[in-house]
Amino acid sequence: MGKIKITLEDLFNVPTSEIFNPDGFKPVSKIEIDSRKISKGSLFVAIKGEKFDGHKFIEEAVKQGASSIMIDKKYIKKFSKLNVPVVAVEDTTKAYGSLANIWRHKLNAVVIGVTGSNGKTTTKEMLATILSEKFRVVKTAANNNNHIGVPLTIFSADEKCEALILEQGTNHFGEIAYSAKISQPVFAVITNIGESHLEFLKNIDGVYKEKAALFNETDKMGGKIFLNMDDPTIKSNAKKFKNAVKYGFNGKVDVKGKVTGFTPDGKTKIKIGYGKENFEVVLPVYGETNAKNFLAAAAIAINLGINKKQIVAAAEKIKPVHGRLEAKSFENAFVIDDTYNASPASVRSALDLIKRIKTYSKKIVVLGDIFELGNQSVKYHKELVNAFTSNKNMVVLTVGNYMQHLVKELRKKNIKSIHFFVREALSLYLQYEEIENSVILVKGSRGMKMEEFVNILEKRFA
Repeated sequence: MGKIKITLEDLFNVPTSEIFNPDGFKPVSKIEIDSRKISKGSLFVAIKGEKFDGHKFIEEAVKQGASSIMIDKKYIKKFSKLNVPVVAVEDTTKAYGSLANIWRHKLNAVVIGVTGSNGKTTTKEMLATILSEKFRVVKTAANNNNHIGVPLTIFSADEKCEALILEQGTNHFGEIAYSAKISQPVFAVITNIGESHLEFLKNIDGVYKEKAALFNETDKMGGKIFLNMDDPTIKSNAKKFKNAVKYGFNGKVDVKGKVTGFTPDGKTKIKIGYGKENFEVVLPVYGETNAKNFLAAAAIAINLGINKKQIVAAAEKIKPVHGRLEAKSFENAFVIDDTYNASPASVRSALDLIKRIKTYSKKIVVLGDIFELGNQSVKYHKELVNAFTSNKNMVVLTVGNYMQHLVKELRKKNIKSIHFFVREALSLYLQYEEIENSVILVKGSRGMKMEEFVNILEKRFA
């Protein structure tokens, strides 16, 4: 198979496109939106973002070797004297998505869409590790899961790609529908439906409606839907999808998981059965949530012809995603860094995990606010008290406007807790109080920058 290229005909197929100097256009195999990454013969798409407008870097892109450019139509006069082909469109961001869809259909790869309230990044990473046992895999890098990131990832796949794994994120209505129309996956999974982004998606039904756009697009493609039957919202909508693979830890499913136990340091042992086959692994990552993520990844892999020997081999290579139940073991402390983000469900899961870790009996929980819960923020923070059991060896340390409501509830249950109204006070506590020989969990929403407290602990115990 030759190199994938965008042709002049492809550009004419981009909605609203108008092409100037078309005779000078040569097919391109690189589409860039960052002028710093331009290589000779690239098509530069000038996108207006929150911080930068790509139109300001067009001359620089041409100097760097861009052989053609795509601009907003309102800039036609400004760039009329350029001696390269110019593609003018109504909206360069949407045109970038249209180009990505054209590129996607030139790929000889199975396209897999992954979304969910929790666990989508970890599931994507696990799936990539497993599929790499058999296929050439391209996956979403970093946090490139939005309207720009999904096309960016598609363009990073070339003719050698055999499996393209696209994480698809959202916090507003319509975002998944938009990115799914670009990616048009033939396999799709929603890891779960939880209390995330409620500020914009209103309620659990709203979360499902937004996430299910991925299923709907895959269904239109005649693709395969992977249903987490342990999730009540997904289960209640399961009958809508005929070409589906059901997986879970409960009930009658196509791919079934069973947690068979835990190692002394809290790692999960999981057994997976499908058809007449079964296998068991000890996951090198922590948390029962990661067992659920692994089951989702395994279900997809099995349906792509990955055998159990390959899955077992891949399981040993799985690594924690930074800031997501990432264990850091020191001589006199065991720190769980779960600072990437937070939802009520992920806080409960993290608390379940530290209860199982026997390395030290003393447990310290450092929690920051959970964001994007809208007018239900106080309610959800208060309800977290139900995830705690009375434990004389536990101390809960909180920071943020909403976590003080949890502390009031914890004190009613006589659970030792301290709320810090000033971040610096919590920092000093973690630097100088007697917290050695403890399992320490640090968690909070992205905007709380809880990783700063993990850094303090690392410096202290390293």
